[in-house]
Amino acid sequence: MAIENIRAVYFPYCIEKQSDGSWVLLNRNYKPVGFNTAEWVTYSEFPVSIKLKGLGPATLRKLSCHDEEPGDRVYLYNDGSVPTRDAKAMAAYLKKLEILLKLESA
Repeated sequence: MAIENIRAVYFPYCIEKQSDGSWVLLNRNYKPVGFNTAEWVTYSEFPVSIKLKGLGPATLRKLSCHDEEPGDRVYLYNDGSVPTRDAKAMAAYLKKLEILLKLESA
C-alpha cells in the first residue's frame, strides 16, 4: 500500500548517511523522497544519494529534531513536531529545509 500524504512522500523526514559518505533524503516511509511505494527499496540500486559539502556535526545538529548528537540518520521532525501540526512546527521544518537547500554537492 502506497502512502497518500504529500508531505509523507515528497518531503524529507530524515537523511541517512551511506557507506560511501553520501546521503539519501528519505520520506516518512523510509523511501527516497518521491518514492510512493511500500515495497522494499535498496537505495544503492537507484541514483538517489548525494555527497554534500558542509554537512558536518554542527549542521547536522541544526537539522536534527532531537536533543542529542546526530548519527548516520538525522530526523528533521518527529511525531511531536510534524510540520503540518501548527505554525511553529512548520516554521522549524522550513528552517531545516532552508539549511539543506543551501548545501552544495561535493
